[in-house]
Amino acid sequence: MGEAREVMDRMTAAMMSNDAAALAACYAEDAVAITPDQGELTGREEISSYLSQMAEAFPDAAYEPLDKHEAGNVAIDEGYFTGTNTGPLQMPSGESMPPTERQIRLRSCDVARVEGGLITSHHFYFDQMEFLGQLGLLPEPDPGAL
Repeated sequence: MGEAREVMDRMTAAMMSNDAAALAACYAEDAVAITPDQGELTGREEISSYLSQMAEAFPDAAYEPLDKHEAGNVAIDEGYFTGTNTGPLQMPSGESMPPTERQIRLRSCDVARVEGGLITSHHFYFDQMEFLGQLGLLPEPDPGAL
């Protein structure tokens, strides 16, 4: 196992155990993350805050890996993020949504570049519509609109 894989596994374990300090320690001070819901996040604090908010919204979060890859200084994880929304959910607008109490099972993919033992670039991929739909946050379709 190379450095990229070790750091990605450590980051995932910190996220699942809701260890904010260990999570932040996985990222370079000037790391950049790209997310489907919040766009670009810059810096260790902003990224770890984003991940901590997800952990707060889904305190029973788990990750079911499907595939783990490593190529040089890049680690790629594909799997399912699961959990129950029992905490407030931060929306891109800055508003906080009350918990829906719904369970989700969301397919995701993470691509992280590691340099000097720290994540410098992290791209998160998941389907926002599937995420909001599983939480019951999408409007019901209008049957008369067809």
